[in-house]
This record gives sequence, structure tokens and C-alpha cells, in this order.
Amino acid sequence: MRNTPWYWWPVVALWQLVTGLLALTGRLVAVILGLILILVGALLTLTIAGAVLGIPLVLIGLLLVARGIF
Repeated sequence: MRNTPWYWWPVVALWQLVTGLLALTGRLVAVILGLILILVGALLTLTIAGAVLGIPLVLIGLLLVARGIF
């Protein structure tokens, strides 16, 4: 909104609101998906054979949660 003419200000403000909400929703989805991957990975890690898949799932889940928060 730096060099926006006064008559375009409502359009620019609405556009920034929509993009902000989409960015927030994307972060929320990343955190939820990360938590699900952590849970599934932890459950798989309880079995010795599933640990091969479970540990990478937990790590990917942690990275998604960290990316969603920060």
C-alpha cells in the first residue's frame, strides 16, 4: 500500500487480508499434518520392523511442525 492511489486502497487492503489468511491456513495445515506424521511415526516405531519407516516419519513431522511455527 506504499504507492497505491487512494481509490485502489480498498482493493489492496482486501487482497492483503485474503493472502494473509491463506498463509495462516497453510501454516495451520502444515502443523496439523506434521503432528499426524509424528503420531503415525511414533506408533510405527513401537514395532521393531516399523521403526525403519517410523523414524523418518517422525523427523519429517518435526520439520513440518517447525516450518509451520517458524
